[in-house]
Amino acid sequence: MPEAKKARIIGFNHVALEVGDIEAALAFYDRLFDFKLRSKSDSMAFIDLGDQFLALQKGRTQSADDGRHFGLVVDNKEAARKALSDAGIETLPGPFLDFLDPWGNRIEIVGYENIQFTKAPNVLRGMGLAHLLKNEAAIKELTDKGMAPK
Repeated sequence: MPEAKKARIIGFNHVALEVGDIEAALAFYDRLFDFKLRSKSDSMAFIDLGDQFLALQKGRTQSADDGRHFGLVVDNKEAARKALSDAGIETLPGPFLDFLDPWGNRIEIVGYENIQFTKAPNVLRGMGLAHLLKNEAAIKELTDKGMAPK
């Protein structure tokens, strides 16, 4: 029998983080980032990222993350760095802009212009971010993969 074709991984719909309290988590992230809330309940909140979302789920049970993390893409990495500093949140040692939220979720802040990840033009436009561009290094990485922006 022929081998069944595997599904190809093509991206993320959402990332879910466990937090201790939904209102406290929303207040924490609101101190750091400008975002729109899709919806919330007593046990869940959904932060809109255009065609993706960040889900906050009540009930953190594990210890703080060490190496496990995800990269949260922002339009202005330096503004995020300043917001972390202004909020008294220590960044973690190393070459990246990583921090732990109050529930131990490790998050790396990544600037949109520096990475291959690209929102579709219609999504950027809908988010009011049509002005965002990629830097030369990111464009080269995309070009080398046949994915250069037009």
